Formats: sequence, C-alpha cells, structure tokens
Amino acid sequence: MIVIINGPNLNLLGKRSPHIYGTRTLPDIIKGVRKAFPKVSVMDFQSNSEGSIIDLIHQFGFDTNCDGIVINPGAYAHYSLAIADAIEAVSVPVVEVHISNIHAREEFRHNSVTARAAKAVIAGCGTLGYKLAVEYLLDLDDELPF
Repeated sequence: MIVIINGPNLNLLGKRSPHIYGTRTLPDIIKGVRKAFPKVSVMDFQSNSEGSIIDLIHQFGFDTNCDGIVINPGAYAHYSLAIADAIEAVSVPVVEVHISNIHAREEFRHNSVTARAAKAVIAGCGTLGYKLAVEYLLDLDDELPF
C-alpha cells in the first residue's frame, strides 16, 4: 500500500494558479497514479490542517503493509518542523513531492524543512512527480548500494 498525503490548498489544484500547478485536479492526479499502478493499493488524503497530516503520518508510518508515503506538504514544507519531526520518527520511507520547481520560485519557497526527513524529494516535474515518487518507493528493494 502507498499512502499519498496532500497538504494545504492542494484541494484547489486545477483552479489555483494553473500557470504554476497546471489544470489537473487532485482527483485527476490520484486517478492517474492508480491507473499507472493498478496492482498497488493507494490510499489518498488531503487536509489543510497540520495536525491531521501528522496524525496520518503516525497512523501509517509504522504499518508493515505500507510500502511508503508520498507527501506534498504544500506550504507546510517551508516551516512545519512538526511535520518534519513526524516524517523523521516513522519507519516507512517518505518521498516529498512538489509540483512546481520550488527552487525557481520566491526565495521563501527554496527551503523545505520537511525535506531533511524525507528519503527523496521530487520537485518541478509537474504532477508526474507523484507517479515518480510511487515508482521510487516500489523500487527501493531493488536499489543497489553506492
């Protein structure tokens, strides 16, 4: 099972700043992930509330049936030490996704405090980043050590 967590304002995808985030809605993105990985159970969750996101990370972060968590923390990426601590505390791998290239945007978006706790970060690949994150999580067992 893969858990996909989306943070604040991502429920507005398709409406909010389409020149930055595109026109696909969050349900479109999740549907695309499920279509790309039909044999994988995908649980998705979106919240504008930091505490709800942390609770879900805790809930699935030690679940032996969970192959990993994909999280787009939205603006929480830039200042939520609480979400970073939750990611760091759990045993399942977590991949952070950003639809836009946060390093090419406003200065305050360049830093992600949650990224330090993630196994990997994918930014600037548009909504394809979600599929890349799932593929990465599913391929972790096949990684060669470097």
